[in-house]
Amino acid sequence: MKSRAVEVTLVAPGGIRAAVEQMIPDFERATGHKVKATFGSGGGTKERVIRGEPFDVPIVQLPLAPVIASGHVVAASETLLATVAVGVAVRTGAPKPDISTADAVKRLLLGSKAISYPNAASGAAAGVSFNETLQKLGIADAMKPKIKIAQGGRGAMELLAKGEVDIGLTFISEIITEPGVEVVGPLPRDVSTPTALVAFVSTHSKEPEAAQALLRYLSSAEAAAVYKKRGMQPGR
Repeated sequence: MKSRAVEVTLVAPGGIRAAVEQMIPDFERATGHKVKATFGSGGGTKERVIRGEPFDVPIVQLPLAPVIASGHVVAASETLLATVAVGVAVRTGAPKPDISTADAVKRLLLGSKAISYPNAASGAAAGVSFNETLQKLGIADAMKPKIKIAQGGRGAMELLAKGEVDIGLTFISEIITEPGVEVVGPLPRDVSTPTALVAFVSTHSKEPEAAQALLRYLSSAEAAAVYKKRGMQPGR
């Protein structure tokens, strides 16, 4: 028997958007609740939660300490949903280069005509992560003339699909949703750490039972299958 139907609000980074949007209709049919979802950059989403904007279920990226310290989430509700890696993309039909090692990635980037990835300055977590990769590879300065910064993962993939760059980088979950591009694979772990996506129930939630129900669904076996399909590694 379904409980009283209510609206549940959710805020999340763009890297998990496709997976969440796929799952919302099933959750709504199963529970009768409605989900109002808002998506943004990883950094921007976290700042909204820290400021105390009243979402029932926030999904944020590491580090979690500032989020928990803000007092705006129930710490005990912390639930790892999935992790997602920054991946390399090429235009559909283009040869897929070797990215199996840090040296191979370094050669690929230095040999490229131009690359695109999301704007770290706007809070895009994939952009922040890839900036760190360039530093680890020791080629941050050498790559500057080749870089075309995009607004979000979709923007980076659009530049790639249009042929304005020959290599695109963003979360794999964002690459696979865009036309005209293909995933080569994730960056090697020694130069790029996958990003964890963690959900909480907000301390401001007016519908905590429905929020808990959504959290359980987003961490269920059914959800795990969706995360895998969307290029992510489930947390369970």
